[in-house]
Amino acid sequence: MVKGDIETYNEDGVWKNRVQGGQRASNTAETKAEAQAVGRDMARDRGVEHVIKKMDGTIGERNTYPRSRDKNPPRG
Repeated sequence: MVKGDIETYNEDGVWKNRVQGGQRASNTAETKAEAQAVGRDMARDRGVEHVIKKMDGTIGERNTYPRSRDKNPPRG
């Protein structure tokens, strides 16, 4: 993972998202689906990879979201 990728994981029965390299979760959710949706949005906003882990901590899925280009850049 590149520093700054988003990781969705389970810790003590709670689904969480965090920025890779961070110590604390950015947010928590009751279900994997809820955490995964928030993690996907975080990864899209940052233009990074979203790594979704299974209950056992192994990687179940990876999705890369390239940084979007501004379709209407300011004219100068």
